[in-house]
Amino acid sequence: MRVPRVSSYFGATSVGVRVKDGVVLATDRRMSYGTFIMSRNAKKIYTINNRVGIAFAGLYGDISGLIRMLRADIKSYSLINNAEPSVLMVAKRLSLIMYSYKMLPFYVETIVAGLDPSGESKLYVLDSLGSITEEPYAAVGSGATIALGYLEANYREDLSLEEAEAIVERAVKTAIIRDAGSGDGIDILSITRDGVREKRIRLEVRIAESREEQAGGEV
Repeated sequence: MRVPRVSSYFGATSVGVRVKDGVVLATDRRMSYGTFIMSRNAKKIYTINNRVGIAFAGLYGDISGLIRMLRADIKSYSLINNAEPSVLMVAKRLSLIMYSYKMLPFYVETIVAGLDPSGESKLYVLDSLGSITEEPYAAVGSGATIALGYLEANYREDLSLEEAEAIVERAVKTAIIRDAGSGDGIDILSITRDGVREKRIRLEVRIAESREEQAGGEV
């Protein structure tokens, strides 16, 4: 069965970067279906615990459903095993959920990133059927091609966390400039050994001036 790419249907730009001291995830805040903007305040980035975060692109209903299912699954895993899962285990549990619905797949693309119990940073990318790849940086959604180009040109293994935050912010902003499905603000989530740090950046909505306003009076 051929599964269409999520980015062909639902606008979004979500990016992630792994550095020595932690991971940084960023998403835009626009929720759009085709050419219609449903919301300018959509949340697409979540924490699973104080060490793992997830950034989504895709159908908003599927995002909400998946995050509820995954949180319940990870809580059950932690209680049964009396231990917190690794980042790869979180990605694998999410992969199993997504693959179990392969006949009617979730229309999402996902970045799972965080710190293992050992303190090592990890980043994984999942498609709508749950295939997992490990990457140092990634971008998903309709603006992924644009954002990834910026990440390719600016990523270094020796980036500081502050530099990584600036890079993901700029990558999403670059995508927003050219991708109509992305926009209206940026959420940034940073995870380090010291915990979780969140930041929201508001972007102004520019409305074209009327000819009357431009002329300073009646036309």
